[in-house]
Amino acid sequence: MAMAPLPNRLYSAAQTRELDRLAIAGGVSGATLMARAGQAAFDLMLQRWPEVREPAILCGAGNNGGDGYVVARLAQEAGLRPVVYQWRPLDRLGGDALAMAEAARDAGVPMQPLNLDNLPQAAPLLVDGLLGTGISGALRDDMRALLQALDALDKPVLALDIPSGLSADSGASAGAVLNADCTITFIGVNRGLLTGVGPCHCGQLVFSGLNVDEAVYQAVPDPVWRPTPLDLRRWLPRRRRDGHKGHYGHVLVIGGDHGFAGAPSMSAQAAARCGAGLVSLATRAENLTAVLARQPEIMARAVDDVAGLEPLLERATVVAVGPGLGTGKWGQTLLKRVLMTDLPLVLDADALNLLADWGVDANDHWILTPHPGEAGRLLGSDSATVQRDRFAAVEALASRYGGTALLKGLGTLVRGQGGCALISDGNPGMGSGGMGDVLTGVIAALLAQGVPPYQAAALGAMAHARAADRAAAEHGERGLLATDLLPPLRWELNGK
Repeated sequence: MAMAPLPNRLYSAAQTRELDRLAIAGGVSGATLMARAGQAAFDLMLQRWPEVREPAILCGAGNNGGDGYVVARLAQEAGLRPVVYQWRPLDRLGGDALAMAEAARDAGVPMQPLNLDNLPQAAPLLVDGLLGTGISGALRDDMRALLQALDALDKPVLALDIPSGLSADSGASAGAVLNADCTITFIGVNRGLLTGVGPCHCGQLVFSGLNVDEAVYQAVPDPVWRPTPLDLRRWLPRRRRDGHKGHYGHVLVIGGDHGFAGAPSMSAQAAARCGAGLVSLATRAENLTAVLARQPEIMARAVDDVAGLEPLLERATVVAVGPGLGTGKWGQTLLKRVLMTDLPLVLDADALNLLADWGVDANDHWILTPHPGEAGRLLGSDSATVQRDRFAAVEALASRYGGTALLKGLGTLVRGQGGCALISDGNPGMGSGGMGDVLTGVIAALLAQGVPPYQAAALGAMAHARAADRAAAEHGERGLLATDLLPPLRWELNGK
C-alpha cells in the first residue's frame, strides 16, 4: 500500500467517518479498508524499524484495534514474533475488528491482556492501536493511567491513525497521550494532528489514502485547507511587463511609540521585501533615523497626532497597525482614526489589546492576527482556554469580530470568507521576538498586491513559516531571528 504526500485537505473526526462511510457505500468493504490500513502500517513498520523482531501490538476494542490485529497477523506471517496486548478480550469485540482479531489468533499470534500489571516491558516497539479518532471528552481514569504507564516505558511507538488520547478535532490531550515517533493516518488526515499539541505527540506524520476514490473526497464539503506554495502562485498575480510601483499597492504601517522602533520597522521591511509597491511608516520622530538607516526604501514619517496621519491615510491602499503601537494616548488616538477608514486593515499586537478593551463592532475589512494570549483577551477568556480548542477559538474570533481571524501558534489557523486554513509549516526557532511583526508585513504586502483577505492571511502565514524553515535549515533553529526570514521570504514569494 503506497504512501502519499500529505494532502492539503484536513478533516474533523465526523468528516473522516463520513469518508469511510462513503467509501464503503461505493463498494469497498470495511474489512477491505481495514486490511489495507494494516498492510500500510506493517509496511511502514518494516521500513522504519527493520531490526524489530518482537513488536508489541496494543489493540483497543474499535476499528483502530482492528488495524492493529491486521498488523499482528502480517508480522506473524512474515516470520516475526509479535505479541498482541488486548485492552478488551475477543468476546468484547464486534464487526470487522472481531474478524481481524480472529484471523490474527488463527495465524498463531499470541495474545494477552493489557493492564497496569501486564505492560510490554521488554518489547522493542509499541504499535498503538488503542484509541482512534472517536474519543470525546476526558479519558476515563483507567485509560489515562494506562497511557501514562505505557508512555513511561520510553519505547518507540508507531501510532495507527492517531496517537491514543489525542483529540482528532482539537489537537488537545484528553488527559494523557501515548507519544508516537511516527503516526500513519488513513483516508483523511485529521486536523488535530497538525495543531494544538498534536504535532508534539504524533512524531513523523505519514499518510495512506488506501486507494479511496477521489469522488469520495469531493462528496465531503468544507475540509480545512492546508495551503501549499502552489496555492500561493495561483493567488499572487503575475507581474505585468509594464508594471510600476503604483500597480502593487501602498502599505502604511502605523506603530512604534517611544522605545518601540523595531517592531514597526520589521513590519515595514517585510512588506517591502514581499512585493508592496510602496511602504510608508507612521511612527515617532525619534525612530526615523534608525528606520531609514536600516531600510532607506521605507518612507518613514514622524506622526504625533491624527493631523499628521491624515495625508498618509489618503495615499495608502492597506494599513497595518499595532506593532510597537503601545496602549497609551498616542496609540489609542491613531488606532481610533484608522478604524474609521474603509481601507483593508491588518491588526496585530497592541491594536488587538486595545480592541479587546474597547469592545468594538465587527468589521469585514480587517485581518486580526492574535497569538493565544491576545485571542483570549479578545474573547474574554485566556490563552489556556484558547489552546484547549483552537478551532473553536478561531471560529469565535471570526464570528465576534468579522473579517478574517488568524490564530498564531503551532498549527496556525485562519478563518475567513472562504473557510478555515491550517498552516503546517514552521519550527520552534520561530519562538523569538519580532516574528509576528514580520508576519504582519507579509500579509499587508499580499493584500496590497490584490490577494483577497482570507487568502492573504493563509498564504502569508504559510510563506512566513516556510521562510523560517528555510532559514533554520541553513543555520539551525536556535538563534533564529525575525529578520532572518526576510531573504527567504523573497524566495518563497517568487516561487524559488
